[in-house]
Amino acid sequence: MAKKAAGTPATVLLVARKIDHDLHPYDVSPDAPNYGALVAEALGVPPERLFKTLIAEVDGALTVAVVPVTGDLDLKALAHATGGKRAVLADRAAAERSSGYVRGGISPLGQRRRLPTVVDDSAPALDSMYVSAGRRGLQVSLAPADLIGLTNAVVAQIRT
Repeated sequence: MAKKAAGTPATVLLVARKIDHDLHPYDVSPDAPNYGALVAEALGVPPERLFKTLIAEVDGALTVAVVPVTGDLDLKALAHATGGKRAVLADRAAAERSSGYVRGGISPLGQRRRLPTVVDDSAPALDSMYVSAGRRGLQVSLAPADLIGLTNAVVAQIRT
């Protein structure tokens, strides 16, 4: 059942589109080592269901990558998935400026600028997945198909 928006662009989008989702607050420092595993533990969910949102530059163009916290982003695979040649992680300031979110709270949903998005191919097999809801300390669970549809994402193996 959809919940009332928590005031982030991501949650406002989910409510506006009537996408079934649940919000999950947690308390983990964004500077903690092994942040993703700690968030999964705090939420009581298997870590393979929790995804991080990273912004990379593929051939100079910003691109969103959504990968499980249990792995790392394979930059070469990301470049290949978008038809590019070379990918590097984006500068933190550029990622925050483009998305409108701060590190530790970047959501693939409701970003200031709509960017090409690639979701790791492990997501569609899940009944639900967790991504940042657009602020530190808040995750949203939703169906992978809904995330893929809302972001017009390409699905490819981009984790190592």
